[in-house]
Amino acid sequence: MDKHRKPRTQRLISDEDRSLFREAVGKVRRIHTDTIAPSTPRLAAIPRHSEADEAEVLREMFSDMPHWSEMDTGEELFFARPGLQNRVIRKLRLGQYAVEAELDLHGMTVRQANEALSWFLRECARRDTRCVRIIHGKGKGSQHLPVLKAKVNRWLRLREEVMAFSSAPPWNGGTGALLALLSHRNRSRIKN
Repeated sequence: MDKHRKPRTQRLISDEDRSLFREAVGKVRRIHTDTIAPSTPRLAAIPRHSEADEAEVLREMFSDMPHWSEMDTGEELFFARPGLQNRVIRKLRLGQYAVEAELDLHGMTVRQANEALSWFLRECARRDTRCVRIIHGKGKGSQHLPVLKAKVNRWLRLREEVMAFSSAPPWNGGTGALLALLSHRNRSRIKN
C-alpha cells in the first residue's frame, strides 16, 4: 500500500467539513497510550472446587454425629443439588424445617409406591409445599435389602423439583424416612 496515500475515510471528508469540525471541537491535545480499558468488568471466579470440598466436609461431619447411631451403619440417604447453601443442607439434616406434607409408602409394591410418589410430588407442587417427609421404611419386611428405600432414593434424584433430601433425624423417622426440600417455579429460594 502507498505510504503517502490518505486512508479512504479521510478522502471522503471535504476540506470544508474538516475545518467546521475543528472549529466545533476547539483545541485538542493528543493523548498517547497503548492500553485499552475493558468495556465490561470481569466476573468474579466461582470457586467450584472449594464449594465441592466444603460440601464433602459437611457430609462427613454429619455422618459422624454420635447421637445418630443409625447413621454409622451406612443406611443414611443424602442428596443435594449443586449450589444449595450449606446452611440449608444443615437445617434439613437436623430436621429444622417444618414438615408440610407426608407420604407413607409402607406395604406398597414398587409400582404402587412409584405412582403414589409421583402423585404426591405433583400435589405438593400444586400446593407450593416446601418440606415433606416420605416414609419408605427400613426394609425389615424385605428378604435382602430395603427395596422401597433404594427405589425412593433413585426416583427422587431424577425429579427436578427435589432440591435435597436426607434421612430424617431419629425423632422424625430415622433411616426409615427422609425429609425432602422441594423447589417450585413460583418460589425461587428457601426462606431461612
